[in-house]
Amino acid sequence: MKYLIFLFLSIHTFSGIKAQDYVKLRSVFEKSYALEKDSLYQQSLNVLKDYYQANSYDFNIRYGWLYYNIGDYPKSKEYYKKAMDILPYSHEAKLGYVLPLAGLGEWDNVIAIYNSMLKNDPKNTLIHYRLGAIFYDRKDYQKAYNYLEEVINLYPNDYPTNLLFAWTNYQMGKLKEAKVLFNKVLLIKPNDSSALDGLKLIM
Repeated sequence: MKYLIFLFLSIHTFSGIKAQDYVKLRSVFEKSYALEKDSLYQQSLNVLKDYYQANSYDFNIRYGWLYYNIGDYPKSKEYYKKAMDILPYSHEAKLGYVLPLAGLGEWDNVIAIYNSMLKNDPKNTLIHYRLGAIFYDRKDYQKAYNYLEEVINLYPNDYPTNLLFAWTNYQMGKLKEAKVLFNKVLLIKPNDSSALDGLKLIM
């Protein structure tokens, strides 16, 4: 059903475009991507402006990304929000939307978006990891632990999760568990400096 909604919206968005216009749009997007590859984000955006369609998911998510790279977070937020409104089920748009939110320091909104995504995709390990990292930075180690544990259960050998989980256990005073985890990190990535530092603090 969600796929059919996406298909309907895509057809509706481009239903008035003629075949020759598709060719032109492909050419414009190709030029935009080429400029982006050279980190020419403003120029990459400029080539799209004469063709912008307000009801197009593809244009809005592209604008959101380019404005984010330019550093204009309010504009990036605006266009990612438009993309989300067009395709409300799109995780792609939501993952884009949190970028300018983070840039603006709107961390409570970032958390709210991530939690809304988990309602539809409760095993999304990327979201669990990011929420774990956010709560670790906030020194809310119990919440960080809960999110990271979800990832560890599904991907026991994931390097960044094991490392952050080790530090979370350390901060919670679970030194035995932290020692095991730091040693496990060193099996995944031998000589990892952060894991070695953690072990020095425990020994």
